Amino acid sequence: MRNFLAGILGGLLLALLLCASCLWIVPWWLERPPSVAKGTTLVLRLSGTIYEQEPPTLYPFAGERPWTTLRLWETLRKAAADPRIAALLLFPEKPAAGWAKLAEIRNSLLLFRKTGKPVVAYLRSATARDYYLATAAGRLAAPPGDLVDLKGLRAELTYGRLALDKLGILPEFESMGRYKDGADILTRSSSTPETRQVINNLLDSRLESLISAISQSRGRTPQQVRQLLDEGPFLAASALASGLIDAAQYEDQARSELAAALHQKELATLPAADYQRVRPPAPGLDGKQKIAFVAAQGDILRSPIPFFDDQVLDPESFAATLKKVREDDSIKAVILRIDSPGGDAIASDEMTREVKRLAAVKPVIVSMADVAASGGYALAMGAPTVVAYPETITGSIGVFFGKLTLTGLYDKLGIRKEIYTRGRFAAIDSDAQPLSNDGRRKLHESLEAVYADFVRQVAASRKKKYDEIDRIAQGRVWLGSEAKANGLVDDLGGIERAIYLARQRASISPQHQIRLVVFPSSPDWIHSLVQRLAPFLRSTPLLRLSSGVWKRIPVGLAVN
Repeated sequence: MRNFLAGILGGLLLALLLCASCLWIVPWWLERPPSVAKGTTLVLRLSGTIYEQEPPTLYPFAGERPWTTLRLWETLRKAAADPRIAALLLFPEKPAAGWAKLAEIRNSLLLFRKTGKPVVAYLRSATARDYYLATAAGRLAAPPGDLVDLKGLRAELTYGRLALDKLGILPEFESMGRYKDGADILTRSSSTPETRQVINNLLDSRLESLISAISQSRGRTPQQVRQLLDEGPFLAASALASGLIDAAQYEDQARSELAAALHQKELATLPAADYQRVRPPAPGLDGKQKIAFVAAQGDILRSPIPFFDDQVLDPESFAATLKKVREDDSIKAVILRIDSPGGDAIASDEMTREVKRLAAVKPVIVSMADVAASGGYALAMGAPTVVAYPETITGSIGVFFGKLTLTGLYDKLGIRKEIYTRGRFAAIDSDAQPLSNDGRRKLHESLEAVYADFVRQVAASRKKKYDEIDRIAQGRVWLGSEAKANGLVDDLGGIERAIYLARQRASISPQHQIRLVVFPSSPDWIHSLVQRLAPFLRSTPLLRLSSGVWKRIPVGLAVN
């Protein structure tokens, strides 16, 4: 019997060893760098969300690795310098990215094209954003009969107050700042004059950027482009006749044409998603001088949301990340990449303090992505140097808070709540009791204090007087170019500019190569699987009681 049990145990151990080997070998095999032949055309498909911080995924077992802005920048920069890469074939396929990220990607495409390598864009039912990216190419093609949906820009605002009234729900919110309209979708049935002013300003500025890109790319005057936009959308034949594209052809025809230009019988291609694993062919961002690239992405909340952790920026994990960077003596400077609309004011304050602690020991450059507003902008105030794209949504220095009172809905449903209190404002946040005049006054006083503190922090960081910041605050959203004019940011640019400033602040000579170290590090597939299962594991009593076992699993995550 003892030998029989020993045999079973030995078999189990052997099986575990084989499984562990597979778990290590298979990802290594799937992630090995591909070979790159001379004359290769890089195929870049841009679709889905373009992240700043890579979310947990089961890559390489479940599809391609999602793109981050930094990885796109690095890949295109590397390909531009790689003599084996002869051309780039771009497929803009409705990437989920704001205009600032699109500008970063487009600029990288333009820099690639400046090397003299052909860039061809193939459009399928292209939106204005797709076409904006495609204007970086030297040749644009679309399938015959397809739609080039280029017709200008629009913004749609939705207001739900009338619907809430019908449901018997009373939205009770107070805000500080004439332009702070975050709660308006619940409290109003239409926009305010201030909101209309901001939205029209955003549309005007973005339209000018689009017109400028098209004008430079297609050799048209801005006025001609405006007239074309008023005639859109276009079928491929009309787009061709209008000079918006160079060919109405099928994809295989576009590939054959590019192959002929490269003197190839058949186009030799490599997906950019695979090429990103290739090491740079020449020295560049692989030196000994390290610059940390810290991604701060998502809504700022004190507690992560199960299954949506990658969309939340919480102070605890943020502080842990900055502590690692702060204590790593090999890191000479830090680029803090912010892409956040804000959220919890107290959490933002805690995180801003961590940025200040970091800036006290290392040079910190803030690089704003699509949005750095409200609490997202507050984070930037912890650093002495702030860089934004001209299209970055920034500012929104203001605050709002409130609740939904459900008494009317409860009446409709036949639900009755009885409230017993001890304390004058004990029920101020109850959903079954409207705010009293004293309660509303109390809430307003608290918001006034939070707003004043916010303005003071910005004024101190930007070295301005309180009144100067208060005048341009009021919850108003500014584009990066306007924020620069108002003194809310120091410089305009993207990743390249942030690296230049980080080098300068850290006194890293241009002759010295640097290496960007990304924080938080990209999770491997085992971490990703456990992170996705973590909310379930935390809610399972048996596993929660056995959390000591889970802590010993070498994946860096404790489930309790």
